[in-house]
Amino acid sequence: MSESESYVPPRVWRWDNQSGGKFSNINRPVSGATHQRELPRGEHNLQLYSLATPNGVKVSVMLEELLELGIAEAEYDAYPIDIGEGDQFGSGFVAINPNSKIPALLDCGVSPAIPVFESGAILLYLAEKFDALYPKAPAQRAQCQSWLMWQMGSAPFLGGGFGHFYAYAPEKYRYPIDRYTMEVKRQLDVLDKHLADNQFLCGDDYTIADIANYPWYGALALGQLYDAAEFLDVVSYEHVRRWARDNEARPGVMRGRRVNKLWGPEAERVPERHSAKDFL
Repeated sequence: MSESESYVPPRVWRWDNQSGGKFSNINRPVSGATHQRELPRGEHNLQLYSLATPNGVKVSVMLEELLELGIAEAEYDAYPIDIGEGDQFGSGFVAINPNSKIPALLDCGVSPAIPVFESGAILLYLAEKFDALYPKAPAQRAQCQSWLMWQMGSAPFLGGGFGHFYAYAPEKYRYPIDRYTMEVKRQLDVLDKHLADNQFLCGDDYTIADIANYPWYGALALGQLYDAAEFLDVVSYEHVRRWARDNEARPGVMRGRRVNKLWGPEAERVPERHSAKDFL
């Protein structure tokens, strides 16, 4: 169907399993497990099941930043969940995350073990558990929470909106690309103006707000997402790019980006079970 043709929605939508696009083989309108597969467990209290996507990187960076602070209890075992192969629909993964999205964390240091899913929830859980990277003063904590939730609400327009229609959809359509490009550039402008007067999102302090936003907006500003740097004119967002480079230079970020990375120029196949010390 050409862009000029009008789509008339049926009275009742039916799934034909032929939607096209890069991830059409794993997208479906129902939830739940598709196969039996137990999750592996390692020797540490914290078990991370994830992949080095922008959402997945948040948690591995968080854990590495905690270790960088000398918090030995944040040692963890990490297992890749290959979403392209449908690992997220295995029975063991669905048991700890019924939404079948990475990342997921299992805290086995308590009984019964506590499962946590959604990247923002995991960042908050770890920040509160270890009393780190999360401001205590009410005003600063509110600011941190605001930027954390800003990312949760904004990134779907970047990934599921712009990224999908610009990079992954089976055909290019001007309307959705223009619509989401406008929104993504507005978001970058929001960040750029804020970061003109702040080293990090919460002033001089590096927090979970930076950890959440960097893998999406930092990577985008440095030309690492969707091959869209020229199209979005990312060089014009100089303050976001400065902030992104500051994040990228942190040892915890460097290590966290490598965990559970299965493809790409920096991909490193790792043993089925590995822990943070394998990335030191």
